[in-house]
Amino acid sequence: MRIALVGAGAFGEKHLDGLKNIDGVEITSIISRTGEQAAAVAEKYGAKHSSTELADALARDDVDAVILCTPTQMHAEQAIACMDAGKHVQVEIPLADSWADAQAVVKKQQETGLVCMVGHTRRFNPSHQWVKKRIEAGELNIQAMDVETYFFRRKNMNAKGEPRSWTDHLLWHHSAHTIDIFQYMTGSKVIRANALQGPKHPELGIAMDMSIQMKTEAGQVLTLSLSFNNDGPLGTFFRYIGDTGTYIARYDDLVTGREEPIDVSNVDISMNGIELQDREFVAAIREGREPNSSVGSVLDCYRVIGELAASLEEQDGWS
Repeated sequence: MRIALVGAGAFGEKHLDGLKNIDGVEITSIISRTGEQAAAVAEKYGAKHSSTELADALARDDVDAVILCTPTQMHAEQAIACMDAGKHVQVEIPLADSWADAQAVVKKQQETGLVCMVGHTRRFNPSHQWVKKRIEAGELNIQAMDVETYFFRRKNMNAKGEPRSWTDHLLWHHSAHTIDIFQYMTGSKVIRANALQGPKHPELGIAMDMSIQMKTEAGQVLTLSLSFNNDGPLGTFFRYIGDTGTYIARYDDLVTGREEPIDVSNVDISMNGIELQDREFVAAIREGREPNSSVGSVLDCYRVIGELAASLEEQDGWS
């Protein structure tokens, strides 16, 4: 499996580190914003080709699949370009920053039949997998979820603390993890959703604080708090409130509601959610099947986000 990695920043390197552990995978091309960065990362990971242009990778016959770790605003257009070139594609979360663009990607996948997968990593983290397996075994039903997504990010910085060329977004990016896993875990569609946001940053132009509430057809409720102003524990923390127990997932760690540790080391072949995500991408291509977190299976998450985005625009009009 010959893969091109597009967007060799902080998250791109997480994918490259995971791909190193998958048998039969070769990184053949690195595409990034500057030629110097692309060449340096290509040398580090043994890729024979580097460039600043996605089209250069898509034209190569030694590229079977592409992983996109580029700015959010480029995801939909680039995913469609990959499939137009006959390449399987995994696009990092979020799939798009509009409902119309998300639908366009799904339409292209249906036309081509290629594997198109979105990086909804929570589906793969062993902590969340453990909860999902209990649900599938009939041992747990989700009644409610409370989630906190907290960062201290008042400047355009990436996960390495380096300057970033684009602006992140609480709604289109960070809430997507939670909205998707809420529907995935409950097995029920969101039918009501509400969002409130705080003032927009004068330079970044985005809301720095947000509150989201939603309800499924089956009656489960979600409360999601998001902030870029939080100077404290950073990350996303999920509280699953079920009929037979409460569980708190902090990335790859899982505890009960009483903070009793749960061993998730044997849930899957690795404890690295990004590696497990990439393993699923490669396996789906090899086996000719739809992957977990396929573009079709995560689409409804973006319907909900699109509705919330429209409601926030209306609220801004009232203010």
